[in-house]
Amino acid sequence: MTKLIIQIPCYNEEETLLTTLNALPKKVEGIDKIEVLVIDDGSVDRSAEIAKKWGASVLEIKPNRGLANAFRSGLQEALRLEADIIVNTDADNQYCADDINKLVKPLLKGEADITIGARDIFSIKEFSPIKKIFQKLGSAALRLLSSTKVEDAPSGFRAFTKDAALKLNVFDNYTYTMETLLQANVKGLKVESVPIRVNNKLRESKLVKNIFDYIFKSMKTTIRMFIVYRPFRFFISLAFLVGLLGLILVSRFVYYYFIGDGNGHIQSLIFAAIFLISSVQLSIIAILGDLLSVNRKLLEDIQIRIKKLELK
Repeated sequence: MTKLIIQIPCYNEEETLLTTLNALPKKVEGIDKIEVLVIDDGSVDRSAEIAKKWGASVLEIKPNRGLANAFRSGLQEALRLEADIIVNTDADNQYCADDINKLVKPLLKGEADITIGARDIFSIKEFSPIKKIFQKLGSAALRLLSSTKVEDAPSGFRAFTKDAALKLNVFDNYTYTMETLLQANVKGLKVESVPIRVNNKLRESKLVKNIFDYIFKSMKTTIRMFIVYRPFRFFISLAFLVGLLGLILVSRFVYYYFIGDGNGHIQSLIFAAIFLISSVQLSIIAILGDLLSVNRKLLEDIQIRIKKLELK
């Protein structure tokens, strides 16, 4: 029997939650049992009461700890409830719930471990032109860094197999969308994009209050996770760039030296030495980071084994 749990992180959503819950599908092809889990992230309104009255399971978190923590806690609870597939959606009814069928299908066929709902960004009327451009640029950058084919990196409408949910870790307190994508490829999880529809906006975004603040925080999270999961590539790339600058300055000094003007450009040689030494140091950090990543993988393997034992 295949069990699907639809998890909905929720923070003060009494005005939209019932609409979201009523829109959820009663049947999904290939799924034998559907349960709904609402993660009440410290709400001070009637969100938890509405969810319970509707018939959903409610995981209450006190006090409010943010979207990423709610998502992480939801995955853990869904695994405890013996989910085979977990779908994550938003409480503001942004995503078309009927498209859960589309998200689940590649997982049931074994074609993917994670599916990401890809919105048609340029057709969303509520998005400003600058937001549409940054959304596309951000997704392109994530495709490059994560080596995945994801079309809509910030999308929170996504599905996970039980195995994928066991392997993922969320460290960031702001958002989980970028971090889980960067982890997926490193952990051998196949990610597929699935075109989905969106509903009319019911409220303003609580996560994106300012597009530039969102970009800054997303970039910070992405760089941090790239260092954690790709330390060798990150530091060796820096070492290459710094070393290249050093070689350019050496070449500059050599050029002026042979035309008889070397004494006046000794500063190039000094800066070249600084850059080349820094390049060597960054290369050493890259090697140490790679060794630490091996240790992290071993710890994560142990963590997965412990999770499986706890679930039993």
